Amino acid sequence: MFKDLDPLLHSQLRLGVMSILISVEQAEFTFLKEKTNATAGNLSVQLDKLSEAGYIKIEKSFRGKKPLTSCKITKGGVKAFEEYVNSLKSYIKK
Repeated sequence: MFKDLDPLLHSQLRLGVMSILISVEQAEFTFLKEKTNATAGNLSVQLDKLSEAGYIKIEKSFRGKKPLTSCKITKGGVKAFEEYVNSLKSYIKK
């Protein structure tokens, strides 16, 4: 029996962000933008969606006078990501 894939994580960019965040303590917006090759606008929208779902936490601060946005995965985000991966495995095994 196939498990449903989380539609929020099924987006290429959101899945990419989650894949990065699961392996680091936190990541800055510029790092995520560079690693995913996303535009700033698109990445910002997708980060907001992940944040609204409770999958990531976004922290805004300043480094000197420059704004700094950092993201980290939440416990709920880790659980959702692991369930997504396990759901994918159910498709691969069939």
